[in-house]
Amino acid sequence: MLSRNFANHYFPAMKIFRSLIVIQLSFFSLFASGQQSSAIDSGINHRQDFKDRPVEEISYPFNKKRLRLVTAANIAGYGGALIVLNESWYKQQPRSAFHFFNDNAEWLQVDKVGHLYSAYSESRASMELWRWAGVSRNKRIWLGGLSGAAYQSIIEILDGFSSEYGFSPGDFVANIVGSGIFTAQEFAWDQQKIKIKISFHTNSYGEPDLDERADVLYGKGLERFLKDYNAQTYWASANIRSIFTCSSLPRWLSVAAGYGANGLFGARSNIAKNDAGVVNFDRSDIQRYRQWYLSPDIDFMQIRTNKKGLKFLFFVLSAVKFPAPALEFSKGKFKGHWLIF
Repeated sequence: MLSRNFANHYFPAMKIFRSLIVIQLSFFSLFASGQQSSAIDSGINHRQDFKDRPVEEISYPFNKKRLRLVTAANIAGYGGALIVLNESWYKQQPRSAFHFFNDNAEWLQVDKVGHLYSAYSESRASMELWRWAGVSRNKRIWLGGLSGAAYQSIIEILDGFSSEYGFSPGDFVANIVGSGIFTAQEFAWDQQKIKIKISFHTNSYGEPDLDERADVLYGKGLERFLKDYNAQTYWASANIRSIFTCSSLPRWLSVAAGYGANGLFGARSNIAKNDAGVVNFDRSDIQRYRQWYLSPDIDFMQIRTNKKGLKFLFFVLSAVKFPAPALEFSKGKFKGHWLIF
């Protein structure tokens, strides 16, 4: 249950969130009444369709119980996530009137690619849930695509009411692009031939002042995973066989182009000041630079199996770049890596 402090603190944002939930419920009711319980999207028998086929090619018969379950899971799951986000992120921040903040020049845009990835992944996961409930093709694509953009945009609205942040138009555009990449591929191909993925490695910066600065900026544990832009790489992983119809290549083989950055110990520079305006951190000697990668990858969604548990596992793994050798271009030079995480 929302605390009184949270409800008062973000009342305008919560009104918008409640409105979105009502709209979603209306859409779900409309879809439920429009579906035929005996209809199957592709016209293929479900048991035959499930056997030895990738998750992206499976069709399910419409199921009202599953529809209600997925609807409740979307609402309860995202509502719970907002509460957790408030407790861990916004609670200690003073509120303000809704305002905008242009952060496009920060973090060498790694954060923007992160928003794109999040919206894309949420759209993809949401659509698969609606597929499982038997929602028809066009409706599940729109529901999935709109969900990713809507979920991320609610966070932007919360930022807009926080004096420490602000509604970022750049983040909002990245959210729309991420959901758009998903939606466009589904409508064009009925699958994600190019998947957006993430990889992450733990960083030990090796110097006390850098480790201390990283703890202040990026936190520790799970928070470090979410916020350390020096340790994140985002990938566009293209399945070769699905794009070029090369029958001689393995179905699972992909090639991935990655983007990351390093040397980031501040949003715009490696200089920080305390509340009195005095410089308390200055590592302008450390170069901030972009990293571009090219690497082979595995498309787990193309691995054939009859095991439902493995199909689910492969779907989860398909959001993460498989560790592999890579060619990096950064600071004007190429270099190779035996293994990139």
